Order: sequence, then structure tokens, then C-alpha cells
Amino acid sequence: MKSVMVTGATTPLGAAIVEQIIKDKRAHTVLAVGAELYEDVRGLFPDSAVVYLQADLTHTRELRNLLYSPAKDLQVETVIHTALHRSAHAVGMRVHQLNVDSTYELLRLSERHPTIRSFILRSHAEIYRTSALEPEILDERHPIDLSPSAPQWLRDRAEADLTTCANMGLSPLSIKVLRCAECVAPDMGSQLFDYLTSQVCFTALGFDPMLNVISLPDLARAFSLAVASPAHGVFNIVGKDTLPLSALIHKTGRICFAVPATMLTPLYYLRSKVIGSDFRYDLNRFRFHFSGVMDGKRAKEVLSYSPIQTLFRSEGSQDSPAHKD
Repeated sequence: MKSVMVTGATTPLGAAIVEQIIKDKRAHTVLAVGAELYEDVRGLFPDSAVVYLQADLTHTRELRNLLYSPAKDLQVETVIHTALHRSAHAVGMRVHQLNVDSTYELLRLSERHPTIRSFILRSHAEIYRTSALEPEILDERHPIDLSPSAPQWLRDRAEADLTTCANMGLSPLSIKVLRCAECVAPDMGSQLFDYLTSQVCFTALGFDPMLNVISLPDLARAFSLAVASPAHGVFNIVGKDTLPLSALIHKTGRICFAVPATMLTPLYYLRSKVIGSDFRYDLNRFRFHFSGVMDGKRAKEVLSYSPIQTLFRSEGSQDSPAHKD
């Protein structure tokens, strides 16, 4: 076993991946990389097998120093890249540098690295195109939403995904792109989580799309399995729960209120301005109208991944991620 490097390690997902890799004994050392500087690193990562380093991935020199000093010394063999800006309202070049440019640069430098052999990117189910004309079951070949009018949050994620996919077959690395179902949990950058923090959730009149959501433990386990697998390619990582939007609202103890679709954009724009929420209806408009559920068959067959943990303990329970702040 060699070492694994995880970027975005101080986020809930990054920390869960680090913990899962150690638990599954996928590596003798995990190099955890985050944007914050911590004095008490052992308070954050108590296991001695974890080495934490602070680094700004938007600076090429800092990224190069990271790979060719600690990563080389620790014989990092696999890079798991999860770092990105989580806010849907964050825009501009600095955000693009973290979301896209750092992905390209990290991939480029990893190709020339003496010990790195595998690159795993955390991508998102939200980048798939949904409309009335598209199928409701989305496999890995389903078209990506490349609309130039889409918010930067979506465009950056699609660009990072396709930039990584473009290197498959050309790069000496084994590249995996995990397109993950939405994890409805705090500090995950989840639009659904922010949406469900309102006591009343407005939906489009006449529409009740099917959604698939994933638990954090299942998400972390998928990355651990990807580390162990020699396979490469794109994999849909699905969650245990597939349900209508209205059912998700009711299971979280919220009130579902349907209004004409034309009212939703101004309603949620006003909500964002008043309470500072991160939910953007323009970012979710199509998936709040039309169903789009990923097919997880390839991940099951190749990575041996199947979701096992539901977000809801029992029918009618209000113990949901929206209540676990």
C-alpha cells in the first residue's frame, strides 16, 4: 500500500473520505490537504496515519510544491480531488480558478509525478441535462448541461468534469470521475439542503419530479472503493433514497406549497436577499420540473458500490439531514 492524497479535506466530504480510507486500510498514509491552517491538527484528524497540510490550490507554485515535496516523500499513488467553492452565489475568476483551473493543473502535474498513478474527481449529478425531452433514467453517457446561460456554479462543475474526462485515454494516469448524487447535509454545498431549511417549500404547480439523494457515509465509501479498484472511467454514484420532491419535503417536516412556476424565481430571489440563503431557483429550475435519476449499474458492477444507508430511519420520520445542524 502507498499513500492517498485528498483535497478539500476539511470539508464534511473530505474528512469523511479520509476517515473511510483509514478505516478500510486503503493506504498506509493519507495526505489531507485543506485551505485552512490548524494549530491542533490532531483535533481534526486524530489518526496518526493522517498528515495534514494547508495549501492554496489556486496557486500553481504552491500546488507544485505540494506534489513534489510532501506528496513525493509520502509516495502518494492516488489523488482524490474534491476541493471546490460550495456557494452557488460565488462567482468570478477566483472561484473559477478553484473549481476548474486547479483541477486541470493538478491533473497535469500528476501525470508527470514519479509516484502518482491514479486520479479521482468528485463530480456532480446536477451537471446532467434534464428536460421534458430527456430520459428520466440517466446513465454515464447522458448529455451534460452546457448552456452558456447556466449559473457559474453549474458551468464550472461541468467544465471540471469534462476537462478530466477529456484526458481519459490520453493520460498515463488511471482516471475516475464519480458523478455523485446530491448529499443533503450541512456544509456540503447542497442546494436541496438550503432549500429544505425553509419551513415552507414552494414547488412548481403541476410538477413533482423524482430525485435521488445520498448519505455522507455512502458517498465516502464510494471513494474508498474507487481507490481500491483498478478500473477507470465515469461512474454514477447513487443514493439509497429515490423519491418525489414533495415526499422529500414532507419527510423533512416541511410544508409543501405549490405555486405557478413563474412565481418561483422572484420568490426565491427575495428569500435569498432577505435571509442570505444560498438556494437559487434558476440553478434548479429544470430538475424541479423534470425527473432525472442516475443509473448506478456501472458503479455496482465495476466498483462493487451499492448504497446501503437511507437518510430516513422510518416512514413518516422527521429525522432528516435538514434537522441535523
